[in-house]
Amino acid sequence: MKKLVITVTKDVPIQEALAMMKRDKFRRLPVVDERGKLIGIVTESDLLNASPSDATSLSVWEINYLLSKITIEKVMTTRVITVAEDTPIEEAARIMSDNKIGGLPVCRNGEVIGIITETDLFKIFLELLGARTPGIRLTALVQEAPGKLHDMTKAIDELDGNIIALGTFMGETPGNRTVTIKVAGVSKDALVKAMEPIIERVVDVREMS
Repeated sequence: MKKLVITVTKDVPIQEALAMMKRDKFRRLPVVDERGKLIGIVTESDLLNASPSDATSLSVWEINYLLSKITIEKVMTTRVITVAEDTPIEEAARIMSDNKIGGLPVCRNGEVIGIITETDLFKIFLELLGARTPGIRLTALVQEAPGKLHDMTKAIDELDGNIIALGTFMGETPGNRTVTIKVAGVSKDALVKAMEPIIERVVDVREMS
């Protein structure tokens, strides 16, 4: 999560909030009261939707005057979904996906201590799959049975390979899983040959630099 969180109070004009978002390159702002307690959240789309459309007959001066009178309180969402600092990252991702939201304030005793966004999850995904480290990336269908991952890692150890990343995902049927594994220190052909007796089939294998 990002620990340096910029917040606003409900009386901030929407123009000022939009300027903050543009300057600091983010898309949502937690809204807090005078004690620093979370009372809402506002997104870039909330602020943009509060602006007059291009079809308005108002003059620029009239538009600016009206916008200066609209505050965060008028457009913010007050029913805010939050997580605690010890919430598992996959639980935070599930909450964001189920509720179709792009960010979650992280709270402690009602106070905002951080925020986690889609960008943070993408970064973690890259780390989990070792995206920035060269190696052979193999994806295979593996029978859903005890000991299969052990057999795979043992075979790689016998090749003196170094496992950079390993992830398991839903398979094609309830009886199998998709396993993606990234290995350094082995050739593509050697890795495939070692895996073939253990797995159902290779889905994809490629060298990643």
